[in-house]
Amino acid sequence: MKKRERRIFFTGFGGQGIVMAGDILGRASAIYDGKHATMTQNYGPEARGGACSSQVIISDEEILYPYVDRPEILICMSQEGYTKHVKNLVDDGTLIWDEDLVRPGKGNKSWNILRVPATRIAEEMGHKMMANIVMLGFLTAVTGVASADAVRQAIKDSVPPATVEANMKAFERGMEYGQAVLKSRSKGNG
Repeated sequence: MKKRERRIFFTGFGGQGIVMAGDILGRASAIYDGKHATMTQNYGPEARGGACSSQVIISDEEILYPYVDRPEILICMSQEGYTKHVKNLVDDGTLIWDEDLVRPGKGNKSWNILRVPATRIAEEMGHKMMANIVMLGFLTAVTGVASADAVRQAIKDSVPPATVEANMKAFERGMEYGQAVLKSRSKGNG
């Protein structure tokens, strides 16, 4: 049986919860889906507002190298992150970006390209800081990289108790948006 490994790269700027999103996805995969997972993070010289990334590998087998050089899935929540990392996305990879924060250039025709108004959805819910959780919901719906139940449980474990309900609503809104995109594509509209 061939080893199945998923390589996911989140990029954005400090303060968006990029590292938290990677941590939640890794936790969901390792603890609740029973997979092997690693998560590494990288910050720019500034903490808030500077470039940052989170790299997650999910595998059926032990992971020997924890860094993602060539992601299969690239999630961009800042223009700087997109510009810096898009060239590393593999052929046939999935590119997801926050449509209000990123203006993509020409992409590889083999990529599965998806956009989501994650920040706008979070703002409409009254919680701009939960755009990362909206993005996790969207990612879960469109890629199946982790089970929705596992991500839900990992969110509950990771966020402050007073924010669990709002974070769960943000996750569900992202899932709903992702499911609507998939449904639209299956009808040939996207």
